[in-house]
Amino acid sequence: MRGGHGEDRHGHAHDHRHDHAHAASCSGSALPGRVKLGQGAGAHHSRLQIQAMDCPTEARLIEKALSGIDGVVALEFNFIERVLLLQHDLPHLDEVKRAIAKVGMQAVELAGGEQAAAPVVASRRANLLLVLSGLTAAAAEGAAWSLGDGQPLVAGLALASILLGGIPTLKKGWIALSSRTLNIHFLMSVAVMGAMLIGQWPEAAMVLFLFSIAERLEAMSLSRAGEAVRALMALAPETAWVASGDGWREVAAAEVAVGSRIRVRPGERVPLDGSIVSGHSSFDEAPITGESLPKDKGPRDTVFAGSINGAGVVEVETGAAASGSVLSRIIATVRDAQASKAPTQRFIDRFAAGYTPVVLALAILFALLAPTLGFMLWHQAIYSALVMLVIACPCALVIATPVTVVSALASAARHGLLVKGGAPLEMAASIDTVCLDKTGTLTLGQPSLTRVMPLAGNDENTVLAWAAALDSHSTHPLARAVLDAAAQRGIRAPESREVSELIGRGVSGKVAGRHLQLGSRRLADEQGALSPLLEQTLQALEVAGEGALVLLEGDQALGVLAVADKVRPEAAATITRLNAMGVGTVMLSGDSPQVAQAVARLTGVGAAHGGLLPQDKLRHIERLQQSGKVAMVGDGVNDAPALARADLGIAMGAAGSDSALETAGVALMDDKLSRLADLISHARRAARVLKANIAIALGIKLLFFVLAMLGIASLWMAVFADVGTSLIVIGNGLRLAGKVKA
Repeated sequence: MRGGHGEDRHGHAHDHRHDHAHAASCSGSALPGRVKLGQGAGAHHSRLQIQAMDCPTEARLIEKALSGIDGVVALEFNFIERVLLLQHDLPHLDEVKRAIAKVGMQAVELAGGEQAAAPVVASRRANLLLVLSGLTAAAAEGAAWSLGDGQPLVAGLALASILLGGIPTLKKGWIALSSRTLNIHFLMSVAVMGAMLIGQWPEAAMVLFLFSIAERLEAMSLSRAGEAVRALMALAPETAWVASGDGWREVAAAEVAVGSRIRVRPGERVPLDGSIVSGHSSFDEAPITGESLPKDKGPRDTVFAGSINGAGVVEVETGAAASGSVLSRIIATVRDAQASKAPTQRFIDRFAAGYTPVVLALAILFALLAPTLGFMLWHQAIYSALVMLVIACPCALVIATPVTVVSALASAARHGLLVKGGAPLEMAASIDTVCLDKTGTLTLGQPSLTRVMPLAGNDENTVLAWAAALDSHSTHPLARAVLDAAAQRGIRAPESREVSELIGRGVSGKVAGRHLQLGSRRLADEQGALSPLLEQTLQALEVAGEGALVLLEGDQALGVLAVADKVRPEAAATITRLNAMGVGTVMLSGDSPQVAQAVARLTGVGAAHGGLLPQDKLRHIERLQQSGKVAMVGDGVNDAPALARADLGIAMGAAGSDSALETAGVALMDDKLSRLADLISHARRAARVLKANIAIALGIKLLFFVLAMLGIASLWMAVFADVGTSLIVIGNGLRLAGKVKA
């Protein structure tokens, strides 16, 4: 906390480690977001693209295949891009690739920062075979209607359909059996074989065809979830024009060293983060901050990779490598979001882990008990049990969450809301109270010196010079206000020595041989300098909504510097929106209670607490947490302990702050407080879609399970209940990939 008007300058970076909980696969066992397989340092990290890996089913097979390889330490699965992240101690990956090939998949190693290729759904030949399979399956159904089920022609047409389009599914079923993995391909293969054994040849062929085409549609739909991530990746140019001697040469952006000078021409995207060294132009920063209006920038201003240059030519000194740009970190956060499991997803994972074996056991019991107890004939009971087998895969249930979450996160990122995974997204939807820092959050964080009131026989310039000397090495907004005012008056600050921070109170040091202090009312009170005259002066400033810095020498006040910070123009409207959404608002400020109350009156904040030290803010948050979920909004550096203690930490204006991007659960990339209401609204919409998806998946499964027990559901109906449900929940989740709606 700084002076009477500022906040704590000493942020403490905190760590939001994500729980890499396992999700359940179609096998009913834990599906890895991140899987620990072996011991070792795991010194190497490799990325393998596996085009066939588009479902938890394949992830479980890969996990089993690699679990026996010494040196493989951990796996992490990214279904959206179909990439396996491998942590290992191996000299090369040949053995890993061979193991993956044994379970019917091909792995391609991605070098360095190489981007994954867009998923390939199917070849022309595969599509043609699938069409022919459908035609022969339909012919088998027609022949069965006209000739009867037992005719050789019917069986021949059905077998032809299975050979044309069903072999890939049956092959996967055999791989699952040999791997002792209970997945949808194994269950489907058993169902098809069972149907053929009881003479249901046309239905076996039609079910296999419908499953193949539905699975193809599911893969196509799932690949759409990756389009948002790939669109983000496409924002940064692959090359940059770098100064070389007297000219410019085009170089791959990934190879440009930090500190290089690059040129950005009108209409081009900025390839790397940096600061302008020459030229003026306007920049569209919507990909980074979500701000639709261009920003005018000139020398010493920061520009971000992915932003679009307007009409001017600028030269930029790069400040970060391509992999370290703000855009790259946004992409990485969205791409890797599957590693952070939301509570709902962890529940679904645990539920799905037991779902398949329970349904399988029920199917076997039903096949045995129904005819024994006289409810059905053996033929009917076995058929119904086969239907239950198809329903036994929880694919739709498991895939509903990551598709919904990734779609919501990618959409949020495009609109300047960087959410660090499913857990903070779900928490944002359940927030009851928002605590807000004042300086830089409700206000613009750009205070200016309004007046200097000398005391003890000093003059204004002397008081301002001494204050500037104490603040000469600080980057705090209040220090900047003092230094700017001194510069405007042409005052040169004397040299200061032994300057030290007085945590939560101000600053101390030696100026011109005198031991001086500059800080808040609290500091003046501690030093015994709070005389009736000084008290009256400070109260008058605070009632007017101005903060005060008191210059002290021991117990004597040498002067008062009045500072004021403007309230954000959108603050009042944002607080009104939050209140309308049922979210309470509380201001936690290091400023004096009177100044805090003045800002609260202007913005409509429900409650305001001033004069708080960092530990005081923690106590307020803990008290509020007794009655609900609490979010803390700050600048990502200051108030770091409060951001860490709250249920959800939200950093304001994080585009220019490395620590904010790393520490907070959510980062609002621009300085617009209105993004806060957008965040909560978007998170609540995502929560509604997620709950709807879970209800749809469970409801349809339960309905067809009951219909199967009653002998009403057929095998092809069960296919729609399984893969069709997956299509429904994927499509519903993809609705979140559009605009962030209020």
